[in-house]
Amino acid sequence: MRDFKNFLAHLSHHPGVYQMLGEKGEILYVGKAKDLKKRISSYFSSRTKDPKTLSLIKHIKDIDVTITHTETEAVLLECNLIKKHRPRYNVLLRDDKSYPYILITKQHPYPRIDSYRGSRKKNILYFGPYPSSLAVRETINLLQKIFRIRTCHDSYFDARTRPCLLYQINRCTGPCVNLISKEDYTHNINHAILFLEGKSHQVIDELQNKMEQAAKELNYELAALYRDQINRLRQIQDRQYVNVSKGNADVIGLAMQSGMICIQLLSIRSGQIIGSRSYFPTVPAYSDIDEIISAFLTQHYLSDISHIESIPRQIITGTNISERILLERVLAEQVNHKVEVIMPIRGEKKKWLTMATLSARQALVTHFFNRANTQERACALQSALGLSQMPHRIECFDISHSMGEATIASCVVFDQNGPIKSDYRRFNIQNIKPGDDVAAMHQVLLRRFKRIQMDHAPLPNLILIDGGSSQLSAAKAVMRELNIQGITLVGVAKGPERKPGFETLHIGEQLPIHLPSDSLALHFIQQIRDEAHRFAIVGHRQKRDKARRQSSLELISGIGAKRRRDLLRYFGGIQGVAHASLDELAKVPGISHSLAERIFAAFHDATV
Repeated sequence: MRDFKNFLAHLSHHPGVYQMLGEKGEILYVGKAKDLKKRISSYFSSRTKDPKTLSLIKHIKDIDVTITHTETEAVLLECNLIKKHRPRYNVLLRDDKSYPYILITKQHPYPRIDSYRGSRKKNILYFGPYPSSLAVRETINLLQKIFRIRTCHDSYFDARTRPCLLYQINRCTGPCVNLISKEDYTHNINHAILFLEGKSHQVIDELQNKMEQAAKELNYELAALYRDQINRLRQIQDRQYVNVSKGNADVIGLAMQSGMICIQLLSIRSGQIIGSRSYFPTVPAYSDIDEIISAFLTQHYLSDISHIESIPRQIITGTNISERILLERVLAEQVNHKVEVIMPIRGEKKKWLTMATLSARQALVTHFFNRANTQERACALQSALGLSQMPHRIECFDISHSMGEATIASCVVFDQNGPIKSDYRRFNIQNIKPGDDVAAMHQVLLRRFKRIQMDHAPLPNLILIDGGSSQLSAAKAVMRELNIQGITLVGVAKGPERKPGFETLHIGEQLPIHLPSDSLALHFIQQIRDEAHRFAIVGHRQKRDKARRQSSLELISGIGAKRRRDLLRYFGGIQGVAHASLDELAKVPGISHSLAERIFAAFHDATV
């Protein structure tokens, strides 16, 4: 059984789909989430649950997740997986062959909006089809919030003598008791129709003008309301590229971190994602990505007859394969149709590849922090370093700065079960020559271990220093100054061009050593070192940006006052810009694709 506590601790906050797996790997339940971490964590909280959920939890042995770009894509993927696998705990979901629509009853003086399945009728406007009834309900719910259109049936409408609850919660304007004129209600209906017809720019332009006018009048509450309406409209307006009209392909996403590799295979049939799977191949030393992908494609498709039968016409990868033509010919001969291995640069296929890569990164993080894997790597580390016992507490230190500006030191703590994040610490480094990493390391170690001695806190039995012999000498000097003994000190010097797998380890008074690139001990050291680096650089960026006291947009080259104003106006504020996708940013007038990439990178510099 998976260690769910560690699994949840390192799960992504991205939207996506999760699959609950049983004892034999069978899919018990498929669900979608706007925030995977929050949604999956709710299953294991102490809150009261219904009998169905309690029964599901008893049978869960593993959880598989697939990251998507938006919640809407997660809904589409969830629908595809449920139709394909029919999990036992999803039997209550409807599986109609017909697609749902949104209808507006134009023949009534006060038209209503509702969902609909079946044959079309006259004098009714239909919008769709939508991929699922849930997508229809969510769209209607958003339109209610924005345009406050009634959803009640005519018999209920005609019998009302006072407004219902929807009026009280601002989801309806109360036309049943004449709380809105017919002209104003028609205006709302026309706005909703324009939006559903894809002419939302007219509605958004009007809301933007109202937002600016309210801001000028210092009515910030009303301006915030218009800003939220703009954001909601853009959520529905955003194009869905997971579900397209055609296309059969397998998408190969790859992630590498701390010496480990994960390959994520997304299977797309008829333009829809029908499933995904993570692979963790054993990779020999000095293998490049081209070799890894070629070996995976060959072994995956040609080792099993069932895989041969499922070879698609297109295989999408993130790298150019040197033996691409040969591989295409071999696969085509096996399956009797043309096969292309392509590396997309833009368009739908590029977005599929991005999704597969994100899922691979998440799977790799989950694999890293699995308790059993961590204990195995800790045992290997004990053997590689010749320690008398397994390290029960490991501390790693790193320094981060920009040309000496805003220097921050980090300390991360691991044990045999993984990171102890409550013990992480950051240190502001002061009164040293800018850029002097050795002095910075001496200062952080001195402050850290003086504090440990004062608080009588437990000492680590292994300290990793990000750096070579000079940083290690600074650590030895601190240990002598504080009269601390019995701690193994290891300096981790980066290899040529900072390439993982070529690190040099400086251990005490011993000669430097090099561990094999596939060593579990080296993987553990790389994981801890990378975590210290991540923790340091996040703190450094926060300190640097605060010191500069500038808008996040001002720090991006190519963004002047006019473009900054256009971005804030388009998205309704800095939060809207921060949460916008790359495609949404590129839609803003005056923002090129390359500039949109820089803006997106500035707000999304954290790894999965």
